Amino acid sequence: MSHIIVVGAGQAGASLVAKLRNEGFEGQITLIGEETAPPYQRPPLSKAYLLGEMELERLYLRPESFYADQNITLRLGASVSAIDPAAKTLTVDGEVLAYDQLALTTGSTPRRLPAAIGGALDGVYVVRGLPDVDAMEPEFAEGRRVLIIGGGYIGLEAAAVAAKKGLKVTLVEMADRILQRVASPQTSDYFRALHKAHGVTILEGTGLTRLTGEGRVTGAELSDGTRLEIDFALVGVGIAPATALAEAAGLTLDNGIKTDAHGRSSDPSIWAAGDCASFPYRGARIRLESVPNAIDQAEIVAQNMLGKGIDYMAKPWFWSDQYDVKLQIAGLNTGYDSVITRTGDKAGAVSFWYYQGKTLLAVDAANDPRAYMIGKRLIGAGKSPAPEAVADPATELKSLMTA
Repeated sequence: MSHIIVVGAGQAGASLVAKLRNEGFEGQITLIGEETAPPYQRPPLSKAYLLGEMELERLYLRPESFYADQNITLRLGASVSAIDPAAKTLTVDGEVLAYDQLALTTGSTPRRLPAAIGGALDGVYVVRGLPDVDAMEPEFAEGRRVLIIGGGYIGLEAAAVAAKKGLKVTLVEMADRILQRVASPQTSDYFRALHKAHGVTILEGTGLTRLTGEGRVTGAELSDGTRLEIDFALVGVGIAPATALAEAAGLTLDNGIKTDAHGRSSDPSIWAAGDCASFPYRGARIRLESVPNAIDQAEIVAQNMLGKGIDYMAKPWFWSDQYDVKLQIAGLNTGYDSVITRTGDKAGAVSFWYYQGKTLLAVDAANDPRAYMIGKRLIGAGKSPAPEAVADPATELKSLMTA
């Protein structure tokens, strides 16, 4: 009987094994995860779960009974130490398992601060998995002082949660502005104002020199000479694809595990999906860090492991929740040269439309789901409405689809 092993029990891994069964695969399936919890949603971890608004069981992607019901062997709290592509085996906690096909859905790992600048002190946290959030939850008590390092979406979401819980929040961003790597100055301005309105101190163009403390963090020295007294620190300086296993197995890497349009790696029996995988996209190669990509790519890979031969056509979209603002992003803004701001129909709703010349690339929509949906449909259809029509508040959003 054919045996498919999936390493990585996150969103991509869970989606892949479910799709295999849904497509009629009757062979053996083993899903291996390092954490002891069954596959769960990660986005609510640092928001609803940390705020105490979501119970643990509601995080689970499926009831734990689902895996047994589907005859999927779920190995949790397990560590894969090596893959032998020639023998088509892998070693998990000292046991050697044979596979016919293998999928790597190992996700990504948060970048940590070097120990030399205080990254190993107690009270310094990253946000990635359930153990991280459970460990930091007691720190989020009203009146405590937190330093957040990094002004990307992870850092800003953490700042929003801390501010809502009554903490004194300082956020430092080394770049000239928050969200500089991923968003327009207009989007940065919007979120800077939002956070300042909630009492968050944002220091842009300011780096962290070191965290200080004896055993546990108690302070921080910033690049401008400022010294802060803090109770704990949260690091949100990006993530890296988890490729150590793939690299040790000799697979080709290129900003993650390099796959073809079907999701197959440089080894014909090994596939990859989710945060850890890079794939062809419009003449280039990209890697997407998002839940929608993890699900869609994993389901395509599952079908291709069964011989369907389907190209993965990514439709990038993302979201971020901060305070009472839901930001929805459609498309990829890489290469934009102009941004059109459109005021929404409801109070506080706004959207930012990214263009390269006259080509629409992406839309950031804050509390404006209609702008997001229209933008997503336009980008998916390869349509680009005239920028002046988008900017004109008298223009009906729906009319942009036929413009």
